[in-house]
Amino acid sequence: MTTAEMTTVPVEQRAHSEVKRTRRAFYGPAFVAAVAYVDPGNFATNFQAGAKFGYLLVWVLVVANAVAMFIQYLSSKIGLATGTDLSTLCRRSLPRPVSRMLWVQAELVVIATDLAEFVGAAIGLNLLFGVRLFPAGVATAVISFAVLALQRRGYRPFEVAITFLLSLIGFGFLYQLFALGGQSSAGIAAGLVPRLAGTESLTLAVGIIGATVMPHVIYLHSAITAQRLSPRTPRAKRVALRSLRIDCVSGLGLAGLINLAMFCVAVALFHRRGGDYSGSLQAAHHSLGQTVSGMAALAFAVALLASGLSSSGVGTYAGQVVMQGFLRRRIPLLLRRGVTMTPALIALAAGFSPDSVLVISQVVLSFGIPFALVPLVMFTRSRELMGDYVNRPLTTGIGAVLAFVLSGLNLYLLGQILLG
Repeated sequence: MTTAEMTTVPVEQRAHSEVKRTRRAFYGPAFVAAVAYVDPGNFATNFQAGAKFGYLLVWVLVVANAVAMFIQYLSSKIGLATGTDLSTLCRRSLPRPVSRMLWVQAELVVIATDLAEFVGAAIGLNLLFGVRLFPAGVATAVISFAVLALQRRGYRPFEVAITFLLSLIGFGFLYQLFALGGQSSAGIAAGLVPRLAGTESLTLAVGIIGATVMPHVIYLHSAITAQRLSPRTPRAKRVALRSLRIDCVSGLGLAGLINLAMFCVAVALFHRRGGDYSGSLQAAHHSLGQTVSGMAALAFAVALLASGLSSSGVGTYAGQVVMQGFLRRRIPLLLRRGVTMTPALIALAAGFSPDSVLVISQVVLSFGIPFALVPLVMFTRSRELMGDYVNRPLTTGIGAVLAFVLSGLNLYLLGQILLG
């Protein structure tokens, strides 16, 4: 072996090793983000839409999931390219008043998220153990701290725990779907044709979008990706980008299938049987027990609890990222959890309808989408920031259209609400 060959082999081995490390490193962030797309708010909007309108709004679910994949891919890409998160870029690049306004709006989104997560987990504990809703909400806060504590051991243990809970939700609804039966492939195909049936269906459609495209995980996904190693060689950079795409399609694809399963369970349980759905998740649990089996009802309650606990941890993590990025400040985790969970606990203590709170929280979340999406598209089109990862013109165009359409849809809905 010549001297040149002896020198070349270690270099090639190092390059191959870097590619393998890069490929492994960039699998996982999308599964953390995906939990937010199957939070208890999804249970409420999907069950109400399926029970009321059958397969009519399946197309909204599919489109919203495709939009979520696109947006989360841009978010992960900005973390890879810049080594920092979206909220930090907003603080550095935007005028101070604009940055502060975005921070306030993002914090409101986190609080709205906690409404859905705490209420959903409290309902899950109530269904499983008969715990009253307010104590169940407090228990949710305690358990979510245990999930968040895994961050101190590095990002992998936290991601593994969240992925396990996501899988638990998926298996729960897979069991319900097969145990219940009564699905119509022709009905699902017809539901892929875009159409609405009045203002109520539009309100639920916006709620589905708000529950499927989550503003707080747009900030979070960029931060989680930025924690990874920074690929140095052109080959490693291509591998990293390809891994992010696969991760987003896998994680968000799994969340989309779970949402579709929820939808189909609601259609078979209420719409196709002609049952009257009160809009209560407790009613869905009771109907599963009466119509299918106690095991199906148990699977529903476990899935709801897993959804609330996992999304609660992810929501608190996102709140930390938002505050640190926009303000360069960190507050104790206990204090942040106390502030964001207070509205949810007040709603539970006051006896507000849990299911109404869930749906309203998702509509609020949908209004926050453009405030995160516009800066995301603006930054990812900047070659100065993104370098080799800069958006293609078509990608930027799609992002701009999505921001415009979502903003217009939310303004229309706001007008409908104000005008009654």
